[in-house]
Amino acid sequence: MGLYKRGWTWWLSYMVPGLGQHCETAGTSNKRLAQKILDVRRSEVAEGRFANLLKSNTPTLTEWATNYLATVQHPNTRRRYAYSKGNLISFFGEGAKLSHISRNRIEQFKATRREAGVKAATLNRDLRFLAQLLKQAERERYIARSPFDLSKFSLNESRERREPHIITWDEEEKLLAVARPRIRVLTVLGIETGMRTGEMLSLRWKDIDLLDAVIRVEKSKTASGIRSIPLSARCGTELVRWRNLVGPAFSEFVFPSFSNRRHALQGGRKAWASTLKQAGLPFFPIYYLRHTFASRLTSAGVSPLTIAQMRGHSSTQIVPRYAQVLDQNRLDAMKKLEALRPSTASLTENPVTATREVDEPLFN
Repeated sequence: MGLYKRGWTWWLSYMVPGLGQHCETAGTSNKRLAQKILDVRRSEVAEGRFANLLKSNTPTLTEWATNYLATVQHPNTRRRYAYSKGNLISFFGEGAKLSHISRNRIEQFKATRREAGVKAATLNRDLRFLAQLLKQAERERYIARSPFDLSKFSLNESRERREPHIITWDEEEKLLAVARPRIRVLTVLGIETGMRTGEMLSLRWKDIDLLDAVIRVEKSKTASGIRSIPLSARCGTELVRWRNLVGPAFSEFVFPSFSNRRHALQGGRKAWASTLKQAGLPFFPIYYLRHTFASRLTSAGVSPLTIAQMRGHSSTQIVPRYAQVLDQNRLDAMKKLEALRPSTASLTENPVTATREVDEPLFN
């Protein structure tokens, strides 16, 4: 790549991301001038302003986002992207061309949204959607280069992320003591399997094999979420009890809508909130049962890879976000340390004779 000569004229050769190598004539026999033209071209490529070989009818952000949404398969993802689309169009304008979206405009978008009190997680979702739009436009040669390739725009969400409520053993007993049958089986299912709320509500009886003690998740948020989950004896007992109340003879769904048993249950937030209130527990989303599952597996010494597979994650990187060591386990660890102290201290000049009782560990 660089300069080369054909006859008396210098030619330019340089790489354009998404387009490959591009050659053009400098239109001059002066090498110094040709070098300056080459430097300008490279600068245009780096800043995403390269216009040659690009399609002339660059679509607007509104048109491109609408067409892109039509290709999104999962309804929840499509719904979230539609929300992001509205946020982007509100800032950039309905008539904004894709080629007009620069790094500076993206930074202005971030600043405006942050000033409006938008949290980092919400803003990052909007930015990821915009990045996908621009990357696709780059592949189809509507823009030379997406500005998202030049710098990272995402914000650190960890400082603003709300700590999930990990249910203790005592809280679980209080919750189950007042829960009605449907909430009870959902609670046990969430804690014992780590399934997503949507996965539980979309379960069909054909997905549950009580004989082999396994649940097959056929419909999930991601491809890695399609999996088989072993059933604990306790979870199997609760499902048998629930099947005796609302079994396949009533509906194919494990949790049907009682207004129309041919459809799965939707919502249920009020019933969940009411149960928490009766149990004397603060409100937290039922989704946090999934966090409790991961935390208890971590406490039991299960590997992150196994936890990720059971929860339907494609990577172990996300496990630390959900898995927290229970306070009771921390307390047990300190008691074990205290119990070790007398035997260790007996080797010194002034042995300690006091002993401490050690509780049984949470997991045998």
